[in-house]
Amino acid sequence: MVANILTEELINGGKNLLQELDASGIKVNAALWFYFPEEGFWKLMLSFPNVEKEGPKAAYVRVQKALFKLKGTQAPALDDITIARPNAPLVQLLKIAIRTGPGISGIRFSNNVINGQLIPDAYIYRLT
Repeated sequence: MVANILTEELINGGKNLLQELDASGIKVNAALWFYFPEEGFWKLMLSFPNVEKEGPKAAYVRVQKALFKLKGTQAPALDDITIARPNAPLVQLLKIAIRTGPGISGIRFSNNVINGQLIPDAYIYRLT
């Protein structure tokens, strides 16, 4: 279920998934909810450093395994998740303005412009 409102349930679900990926030893260098206004929905964007080498399919398999472990708890649906390459333009653009440490943050970033590019709305857990 792709949502048009970022709820506490989605925020907590994204955090739970990131915690599970971290606990499984999977390195995640970017994790954030991003609002796509043209489509009218939020997606949880995850970026893994090895996605260039292994491809997005391997990343989705890792995410699916983590989601399976979270069954019965708050977690996003696989349909709500998109995998981004570490050098994806949106990830690189956001890193200009925000850098977090390797932990899990909770930064709401709304209606901002970075290098002339509007960022309508984002909720950032990690950008390293």
